Amino acid sequence: MSRFIRIFLALVVSGFGAGALAQEFSGLARLDVAASGITDKGRSVIVDLKLSQGVPYRAFTLDAPRRLVLDFREVDWGDMAPRELDQSERVSNVRVGGFRPGWSRMVIDLEGPFVLKTTAVSVDATDGSADLEVVLRQDTPEAFAAAAGAPDMPGWDLPADGTPARMIPRGAGDGPLVVVLDPGHGGIDPGAEKGGAVEKDLMLSFARELKEALIRAGGFEVVMTREEDVFVSLERRVALAHQMGGHLMISLHADAVTEGQATGVTAYVLSESASDKASAALAERHDRGDILSGIDLHGTDDVVADILIDLARQETQPRAKVLSEALILGIGEFDLPINSRPIRSAGFSVLKSPDIPSVLLELGFLSSPRDLENLKDASWRQKLAQGIVDGLKAWSIADAAAAELVRQ
Repeated sequence: MSRFIRIFLALVVSGFGAGALAQEFSGLARLDVAASGITDKGRSVIVDLKLSQGVPYRAFTLDAPRRLVLDFREVDWGDMAPRELDQSERVSNVRVGGFRPGWSRMVIDLEGPFVLKTTAVSVDATDGSADLEVVLRQDTPEAFAAAAGAPDMPGWDLPADGTPARMIPRGAGDGPLVVVLDPGHGGIDPGAEKGGAVEKDLMLSFARELKEALIRAGGFEVVMTREEDVFVSLERRVALAHQMGGHLMISLHADAVTEGQATGVTAYVLSESASDKASAALAERHDRGDILSGIDLHGTDDVVADILIDLARQETQPRAKVLSEALILGIGEFDLPINSRPIRSAGFSVLKSPDIPSVLLELGFLSSPRDLENLKDASWRQKLAQGIVDGLKAWSIADAAAAELVRQ
């Protein structure tokens, strides 16, 4: 049995193949009626909705008659009786349904001038379920009328033909897989240095070798965030991946640690909370290059945009997790050294694209004499490149199959 077939079967059997993705992308979010409700608290009305997965939403009030409107992309209300939610004496009626293709709506009729005060959503990192809380507070009729009206939010208006605007997942036969290779560091940011080896140079050289291996394999189009020894900000790297039409992004690194012993290939996926202290420290070191260059990505997201981005990641991150598994499986097939905990998570800025599955690969650690010698060895790097190619082939098939299920 070929290495590629073993990798693909391992993805499927371990639950990270097309079937697992189909469960992640089950289409519509579903409302958990038992865990949801509309209640009174003091002078406020609280709307709590428990959804099976995060979806973009908006909330606003309308006057004459007074009502709260919640729009979603997209919720399956099932056979729910809306009154099951209503435990409030300040709500006269609740209505749900689909009102345009790709859109779902909940309308809550209010008995008085309850002004929309706050909305907050939290998404469970384990199962992707979302909790939405909307708080309305009693105010004057004048204040209610002044605040009422649908918000002007770019991207929420439908096209003129009435079809929903949504990104179509890549499926089988959609052309070559566009791989964005991101050689870490560059220019004024050298990265790790050990024994005369410099991370920025090693990663650029390997990215060129990996690009050649992918092109020779066929079925891939490869672009790079830097082709030479220049500094590229983390924000710019993510932007380039979008401009180049990337289907996935692999950021290449080879760090060095000052405490403990770290060896072998490690794959990182995005998480706001790192899987361990070492991952958190590594993310801080990788992001430091931008800060030293006068660029600080912290706190740059608009509040509303940040919510929508986080929800979009609920679709992208499972695909990135599958990608990380496929890469580690592919590399392992060549008996190359892999870290004892090969899949980890951290808040690397370069992984924060909301709609492009992204993985950061630590190809080894320059602080490990064995890893350093491997990274200098052309034949070892050739095996590493082929392992990545095989992993990408397997992931591409599984991901395309899942995309076809989404389309259906």
